[in-house]
This record gives sequence, C-alpha cells and structure tokens, in this order.
Amino acid sequence: MSKVPLTVVGAEKLRQELHILKTVERPKVINAISEARAQGDLSENAEYDAAKERQSFVEGRIVELEFKLGSAQVIDPKTLNAEGRCVFGSTVILEDVNNGDVVTYQIVGDDEADIRHRKVSISSPIARALIGKYSGDIAEVQAPGGVREYEVVEVQYI
Repeated sequence: MSKVPLTVVGAEKLRQELHILKTVERPKVINAISEARAQGDLSENAEYDAAKERQSFVEGRIVELEFKLGSAQVIDPKTLNAEGRCVFGSTVILEDVNNGDVVTYQIVGDDEADIRHRKVSISSPIARALIGKYSGDIAEVQAPGGVREYEVVEVQYI
C-alpha cells in the first residue's frame, strides 16, 4: 500500500470530515430512509430513492477517508530539517522572472490542494518543478501558456 502524504492540518481536516460523516450525516440518512419507508410503496417513493442515494455517497466517502487516513504519511513542516530545500509541506516564496510578481505557495497533498489559499498539490507542475530547489534557484514550470520561470526567493517550514 502506498503512503498518501498529508500535512498535519490536512490530516486533521480529513479526520473532522470523517467524524461529521459518521456522527451527523450517517444518522441523518438512516432517519430519512426510515421516514421514507414509513410512507409505504417504495417503488415510486422519490424520498426513499434520494435517501438511499445520499446513503451511498456518505458510506463511500467514509470508506475513502478511512483508506486515506489509514495510508497517510503525516508530515509536519515545522519538524523538517531539509536544509533550505523545497520539500513536501514547505512554504515557498517565488518571484516570476518575467514580470517580477511575487507569490507564495505551500506544497501539500492532493486532498489539501486549494489554489485560493495558495496550497498547491505535490503532483502539480509547479510543485514538481520546485521540489529540491534552494533559495536563489530558478524553477522552470510547464504551464498551459508555455514555460514560466520562477526564482525561489525563500523556503519556509511553517
């Protein structure tokens, strides 16, 4: 079984979602199915069909989260001793070589990626280009509009 890399924050979010699914959503769905069954004929009961569909989604998500958490390799960026290299969990400040724009990204697991919060997936082109780079290095990123170059300004482990 391969390990799924997660940051401490990402693992905690998945645990919280799993807890809510098991303690809130699952009982809610069971109750909805019971109420729909009480209405009689199940063959033409839209509420029953909707509740069963929701149950299928909830149970599937529970299995998925349990698998991910069971195979997770939780990495705390604060405890890394990467000697200034870009690694999983690190926060990287970049400067676009062409226009001077400065941007900050944290390299996270696939489930944690959220570009609005400046979290990029370890499997994204920019993260793959950054891994192993040091402050002052140039990273070439294959973007849809062509190759873009970024200078690594600083690597943080926060």
